[in-house]
Amino acid sequence: MVKQNLVIVESPTKAKTIERYLGKNFKVVASKGHLRDLPKSKMGVDIEHNYEPHYISIRGKGDLIKSLKKEAAKADAVYLASDPDREGEAISWHLAHLLGLDLNAPIRVEFNEITKDAIKEAFKNPRKIDMDLVDAQQARRILDRLVGYTLSPILWKKVKKGLSAGRVQSIAVKLIIDRENEIKAFVPEEYWTLEGQFKKEKKAFTANYYGTTAKKAALEKEATVKSVMAELSEKKPFKVTKVTKKERRRNPAAPFTTSSLQQDASNRLNFRTRKTMMVAQQLYEGVSLGRSGSVGLITYMRTDSTRISASAQNEASEFIEKEFGKEYCLATKRAVKNAEGAQDAHEAIRPSSVLRTPDSIASYLTKDQLKLYTLIWSRFVASQMTAAVYDTLQVDIEQNNHVFKANGSTIKFAGYQKVYQDNADAKKGNVLPEMQVGDEVQLAKLNPEQHFTQPPARYSEATLIKTLEEIGVGRPSTYAPTIETIQKRYYVKLVSKRFEPTELGYVVHQIIEQYFPNIVDTHFTASMEDNLDLVEEGKEEWVQVIDKFYQPFKVEVDKAEVEIEKVQIKDEPAGFNCEKCGHPMVIKLGRFGKFYACSNFPECHHTQAIVKDIGITCPTCGKGKVIERKSKKNRIFYGCDRYPECEFVSWDKPIGRNCPKCDHYLVEKKGRGGKQIACSNCDYKEAVQK
Repeated sequence: MVKQNLVIVESPTKAKTIERYLGKNFKVVASKGHLRDLPKSKMGVDIEHNYEPHYISIRGKGDLIKSLKKEAAKADAVYLASDPDREGEAISWHLAHLLGLDLNAPIRVEFNEITKDAIKEAFKNPRKIDMDLVDAQQARRILDRLVGYTLSPILWKKVKKGLSAGRVQSIAVKLIIDRENEIKAFVPEEYWTLEGQFKKEKKAFTANYYGTTAKKAALEKEATVKSVMAELSEKKPFKVTKVTKKERRRNPAAPFTTSSLQQDASNRLNFRTRKTMMVAQQLYEGVSLGRSGSVGLITYMRTDSTRISASAQNEASEFIEKEFGKEYCLATKRAVKNAEGAQDAHEAIRPSSVLRTPDSIASYLTKDQLKLYTLIWSRFVASQMTAAVYDTLQVDIEQNNHVFKANGSTIKFAGYQKVYQDNADAKKGNVLPEMQVGDEVQLAKLNPEQHFTQPPARYSEATLIKTLEEIGVGRPSTYAPTIETIQKRYYVKLVSKRFEPTELGYVVHQIIEQYFPNIVDTHFTASMEDNLDLVEEGKEEWVQVIDKFYQPFKVEVDKAEVEIEKVQIKDEPAGFNCEKCGHPMVIKLGRFGKFYACSNFPECHHTQAIVKDIGITCPTCGKGKVIERKSKKNRIFYGCDRYPECEFVSWDKPIGRNCPKCDHYLVEKKGRGGKQIACSNCDYKEAVQK
């Protein structure tokens, strides 16, 4: 009789992909994520008895649990093939408990990519559930529950209902607030640059003022610039006094980790963090490639390692030699240098096979899948290629003891740039004519320019993730949910793709910083992450890690409950009266920002959205004014203030001019390159305004 095997994974897509590789005596089903969790209605942690968690079946999963038990009872063997990380190990552990499986039996199957070879190899080597991994996940879950379910009620009582606080999210909000305070305190300082446009035998190039032959000089004021310019002559030639030629090599970036993928997808593809992870999950779990069926296209997407397997390196090397030539192949494998604290349990994010080029599978992928797959494929292939080589030239040119420096570079050998360019590569070099010491060059024009030092930039999703990673706070699985939570709670808002703290964010941060300093101490939070890593490695007991945190935290909580006074977020007067009852209207702070409300609440429930007049007459009716409003999803749009009489609406901001081609109204569109005026009806566009 044929032995029947049951395999349980998280998602139906993953189940479908895996079942193709296992044969008829395997049935693959999905748990659809976690089946058990801590209860939402109470703490669910027994603090008095070694922080024992009280797990319950997740609401709505009852029928699925019954179905899995039924399937498990019929099977000769059950294998748990959830994702290869802490969360996946915990799902397998919960499944084993629910199905009554032997925890000491080899029932856990782990693979880093969903390909035929990887699946076959994994099922040859099943193992026991790794309790150190489970304990690390459990410790994180309990820590987050203790912090969240202890701080949140304090915030509800002292500030407003519906607020929450957490370890990593509190650090993220602190970073955003600290940056905002830096920007507010910043005092710009004036400085000048002086660019010279030069010619040598009709070949033009630019050089920047350096100083005198004695020392480098800063151009702080306009008077200084004018003084230098007065001593320079366009009629008299400049002399070349120094020529430095060098060969510079530039190595490719390492393959992607979770955070570097999120950053690059944000910068290059304009993807939000959540979208990047959602699309990466689709690529990992499997995409249907026509007759080939469902195929996992990339390795597991939650990783902090840049390590690559030997087989993947060999396949890439053969592909590169065939496609580009032997000179593009690495003579020796590049050494892997992981970030400090990286777990290295998984490989970097890479294509499951470089032979599946983006072009060869483009017709099977959605637009977003193709964009992300191309990024991952290109970055990986580039990481296995030789360095790009540049010829660099630095020239000093002098007149009347004043020195200008010109820097130029030309690419000598493209190397990895055949397939992937990073931001530094994309900058075009200043191509200089051939020059030797003693040559004369002619000044064509001097361009003085005033500048002011700029404050530090506000965090984008990409730079916030980069900073969290650099300070050791959070792990690959936590970045996306953290960013989502701090926006959902309205502690911060995204304005032009940059984070700004809200008044509510300031109030909550102030309370946590004053009464729970460890929660917003980056070193403390980073050390907690390190302790969780030690639990995963079997070097620390999870109960001790939690107890070391909780005992001093409890003292702070008891003190705070007594000392924190009720914080009233003041209502601003709106300057007009309620149209329903005549009482003054006020500005209140809600989940999606500010809105008008009647001060006579709860007797009067009248509210209205705050709208902004952008100073333009409605292009549809010609009578009303165009106002800025917000949708239910907090997205800005533009409409006529005479609605519903006039139904004009636009996601893009009208500018008050009509198209010279079709006479439809023009709008302002925002792109990566800057703002652009475009027609809302035809293909008319104006130059991008940087």
